[in-house]
Amino acid sequence: MNRGPLRPGERVLLVDSKGRRYLVTLSAGAEFHTHAGPVAHDSIIGGEEGRVVRSARGSRYTVFRPTLSDVVLEMPRGAQVIYPKDLGPLLLLADVFPGARILESGLGSGALSMALLRAGAEITGYELRPDFAERARSNVADFLGAAALEHYHVEVRDVYEGIDAAGLDRVVLDLPEPWRVVAHAEAALRPGGILVAYLPTIVQVATLRETLVRSAFGMAATLEVLQRGWHVEGPSVRPDHRMVAHTGFLTSARLLDEAATTPAGDADEPAAPDDEPGGGAEPDGRL
Repeated sequence: MNRGPLRPGERVLLVDSKGRRYLVTLSAGAEFHTHAGPVAHDSIIGGEEGRVVRSARGSRYTVFRPTLSDVVLEMPRGAQVIYPKDLGPLLLLADVFPGARILESGLGSGALSMALLRAGAEITGYELRPDFAERARSNVADFLGAAALEHYHVEVRDVYEGIDAAGLDRVVLDLPEPWRVVAHAEAALRPGGILVAYLPTIVQVATLRETLVRSAFGMAATLEVLQRGWHVEGPSVRPDHRMVAHTGFLTSARLLDEAATTPAGDADEPAAPDDEPGGGAEPDGRL
């Protein structure tokens, strides 16, 4: 993460008086153009974040280094990205930690890769399309620096055909048919390892969950994140009229040790009709 004065080659976020955001790569002598007139890059280079610069027509822009969320929403993309509201929960569901060995497949534009790398993961990425693989590597290097590629090993290959790794800590999937990877993930993950899949439709989720029931995975769970902002202006306090609702479903499961799996034909203890995973406990542990 860069600090100090802004330098040529850095990406900055320009925010105008109406809150519109523009992602710009600084270059000495260059200009950023909109209908409000050009902004000279030289008026930004050497300055600090948070300062205001003006276009040739007097329009105001506040300058910041972009956050990961800003980059995900504004960066060049070749595929639909996982939105910031889902990236945060996904990192916690996968319990990503520094040095975690992760197989990620379905790289798209690299949004998830950047989040995983920022959390300290060591990533092997499988991507079927060469153009998506290159775009993901480029976006990672642009935001995190070329040194991040030392922890990001991208292969152009089909994960449905297998995973050439063992003892992985996590398998993270952004694919249309993740159930086809479940058997490969069983062989590649260590006991207790976590599988996380991001899917846009509940029909896909149902198919994945059915496959997980017949697998060596346990503790399967699915959630959806809905994001609603609030309008707060003096005494006027109310929910925003618009919200970021459905984008996708997150499904996670953990690999059980072979001895812990239930043999075929064994019956689990009957559950009460109202029982849910966790014994019906609330998230804070209360019954």
